Amino acid sequence: MKNDLPQLREQLHLSQEALAEAVGVSRQTIISIEKGRFDPSLPLAFRLAQLFDCTIEDIFDPGSEE
Repeated sequence: MKNDLPQLREQLHLSQEALAEAVGVSRQTIISIEKGRFDPSLPLAFRLAQLFDCTIEDIFDPGSEE
């Protein structure tokens, strides 16, 4: 699914590794989500939204497939 994760991450000057550590996943998971190869679990999506102080819909477009 398409997402704005790379842009949001860059706005906070976070590396993929730092983001992964902040939400409790591996860097490979962040890479896979950013490339649209992996859809996050609902708990992970909530942790990402909380970190970026936005809604899940602000990060992910559930109507899209990459």
